[in-house]
Amino acid sequence: MNTIKFNNKKFITTGNESGLSTNETVFHYFQKGNLITGKYSGGAIVDGQIVGKLLENNKLELLFQCLTYTSELKSGQSWGILSKTENGKIELSFDWNWLNGDKSGGKSYYKEFVTK
Repeated sequence: MNTIKFNNKKFITTGNESGLSTNETVFHYFQKGNLITGKYSGGAIVDGQIVGKLLENNKLELLFQCLTYTSELKSGQSWGILSKTENGKIELSFDWNWLNGDKSGGKSYYKEFVTK
């Protein structure tokens, strides 16, 4: 059962092993039932898109792609878990890997933030 909803929520990176996103990268997620879409930009990333699905027990499976400021096209896949902090904010943690280039991977962590 999924209890965490994250339609129209924004996140920033709090940790990213071997990846491109930093605390300057903003991820904006949308949710319709189990369908997840999103967009992201900032830091080394000009523009990125996300598509995926929400699985049982607040787990996610995503595909992502982006264009960097050095004109690289990158794509990858990730498996994540949604959780909530004591103050009610959403956190995401992912295991991921690139689908092109060196096909390396890592772990990444994100926290919800509210724009003013």
